[in-house]
Amino acid sequence: MKKITFLLPLLLLLSCYDAERNCKDFKTGKFKFDYEVDGIKKTTVFERNESIEIETFEGKTDTASIRWVNDCEYVLLKLHPKNMAEEKAIGMKILTTTKNSYTFEFGMVGSDAKQRGTVTKIAD
Repeated sequence: MKKITFLLPLLLLLSCYDAERNCKDFKTGKFKFDYEVDGIKKTTVFERNESIEIETFEGKTDTASIRWVNDCEYVLLKLHPKNMAEEKAIGMKILTTTKNSYTFEFGMVGSDAKQRGTVTKIAD
């Protein structure tokens, strides 16, 4: 019983923890996104201002418009889609931030399938 009375206040304190989100620090700048596909490390570099994101991946550059829903959520829509899949909007949500990076969740707008990643800011 003593263990339970000690554990209850601890659980209450932990449930009040709110992850830091200074999303405004990441609305603009130059960023890097590293991820792995079939055991191979891939890197995407992108530059973002308030309304446009220009992404470079494997030597190819693409541009998307940005519509900010709030300080931590935005929607990307490719300006020059090459197929039907690229015509779909992508919802992005910043979950947590650090001094120079953020963890985010993304997926097609209207879909429940989401993926996560971490982006590092490399320039203002």
